[in-house]
Amino acid sequence: MRFQGRITNWKDDQGYGFITPNGGGEPVFLHIKAFARRQPRPVGEEIVTYELQQDNQGRLRASAVEFVRGTGRQRVTADAGPGRWPLVLASFFFAFLSAAAIAGKMHPLLLAFYAAISITAFIAYALDKSAARDGRWRIAENTLHLLALLGGWPGALLAQYRLRHKSSKPSFLIVFWATVLLNCGALGLLLTPTGGRALRTALGAG
Repeated sequence: MRFQGRITNWKDDQGYGFITPNGGGEPVFLHIKAFARRQPRPVGEEIVTYELQQDNQGRLRASAVEFVRGTGRQRVTADAGPGRWPLVLASFFFAFLSAAAIAGKMHPLLLAFYAAISITAFIAYALDKSAARDGRWRIAENTLHLLALLGGWPGALLAQYRLRHKSSKPSFLIVFWATVLLNCGALGLLLTPTGGRALRTALGAG
C-alpha cells in the first residue's frame, strides 16, 4: 500500500529527513537510499508517495519513495547553486600563486602544497557526502575546516560547488570562510620579503 505526504526537516548533508503524511499523523523517517532509482535529490517540501516498512528495531520508515509528478523538479531551481563564482575564484587564486612562483616571489613547493592539499580537501568532501548518503561514519567538520585552513580551501570550495555538499549550512560556512581569511592572511605574510626569507630558510633554500 502506498501513502502520500510532504518531505519535512530534510538534512541534505546527512541524507535524511521525515515525511509528514497527508491528513496528519506521526512523521515517517526518510533516508536518501529509500528513493527509487533516477529520482533527483530532494530539497524539502516536495510531495512524495511511499511505502512503509519496519527497521530492525520495529520503527516505521519510508521505502520506494517517488516524487509526485512535477514536484521533483524543484531541485533544479532550489539547488541551482551559487553559479560559477567558486570555480572562478579557485582558478584566479591558483593563477595568482602560479604568477607569484614564476616571478620568484613564492617558493614553487608552496604552489605544489596548495594543489595537493586542495585535492585532499575535495576528496574528503566527496567521501563525507558518500558516507552521509550511505549512513556510514562521517568525516568530522573540524577535519574539513583544518584542511581549508592549511590551504585546501580552493578544493573545498569546488567540492561545495560541484558536489552540493556543506554549501547550505550557515554555521559551517561561517567557520569555513573564517579559515579562508586566515589562510589568505598567512599567505600574504609569506609573500612579504621577511616571510619569504623565513619560508626559504624553512625549506632549506638559503
